Amino acid sequence: MNNFKKCANDSLGVAIVGCGLIGRKRAKVLSPARLIACVDVDLKQAQALAQSYPGCVAATDLQVALTDPEVQIVIVSTTHQALAEVCFAAVNAGKHVLVEKPAARRAVELEPIMALAKQKGVHVRVGFNHRYHPSLIQARKLFETGELGDLMFLRGRYGHGGRVGYDKEWRSIPELSGGGELLDQGVHLIDLARWFLGDFDDVTGFAHTYFWDMPVDDNGFMLLKTPMQQVAFLHVSWTEWKNLFSLEIYGRDGKLHIEGLGGSYGVERLAYYRMLPQMGPPETTIWEYPMGDRSWEVEFEEFLEDIRLNRKPAAGLEDAKAALEIVEKIYEQS
Repeated sequence: MNNFKKCANDSLGVAIVGCGLIGRKRAKVLSPARLIACVDVDLKQAQALAQSYPGCVAATDLQVALTDPEVQIVIVSTTHQALAEVCFAAVNAGKHVLVEKPAARRAVELEPIMALAKQKGVHVRVGFNHRYHPSLIQARKLFETGELGDLMFLRGRYGHGGRVGYDKEWRSIPELSGGGELLDQGVHLIDLARWFLGDFDDVTGFAHTYFWDMPVDDNGFMLLKTPMQQVAFLHVSWTEWKNLFSLEIYGRDGKLHIEGLGGSYGVERLAYYRMLPQMGPPETTIWEYPMGDRSWEVEFEEFLEDIRLNRKPAAGLEDAKAALEIVEKIYEQS
């Protein structure tokens, strides 16, 4: 089934599968698309989300969404163990899919979805929404203009401190989560590193549990190298205590430093340090983005354009598979 011929004034219908925190965030930014169905294993949770959208159906049965001809897009925001299964079913039903990161617990789970999506002629986008923060968008523009010169390496840190009872939540259960912090926030940093440096063929790292009483890792450390010896040095943590996001990108002619994601991570900020011919203190330009987080909205708007233009999504299953393969290599080393 192919839904590319919907006219601009005919808003696409959306089903959200998994109506927790992320599902609710997605529902808020669907316009001009329409929320048609909410599906969750907990009917009350599906009903709580659906009641704010006139005509929206709440159900526990996935087929309610997949057999509805008014649904052209399925957003999959379940816990990790169901991401690939629901995504496959939606693609098989001819729906376009936005599946939350990491898209699966293991890379191999994505292979049949990739083949089926090509066969069905539908688009699958993976929710790497960090690419759509304004600081990252501006950083990417500067990178693409060549302002930084050839990139040498980048350094990224991302983490939070959890909360009371964090070690009892679903993320602490390997069968549901597939892994710990390396899989959870780690794939975001890996994706951003690949976005700027490309593929990594040399992967070294270590994942370990230092604080939380759980069978999955609460810290992950990565040293990733490209064939050109460009390096990404990354650390993700559930023991950061003060929420932190920091990404530093080093080129031969300058440096970019992104800090904060808004909210508890602090005001989003991009600093551009341009190296001068005489070297010494760099010329510095700083952008601050004190507004709320629009990355979810901007990402979904681009997905609607992907569908309208029959265009391959910028962040797709191939990116999720590459990130998961790196995670798996580090788990094997640990």
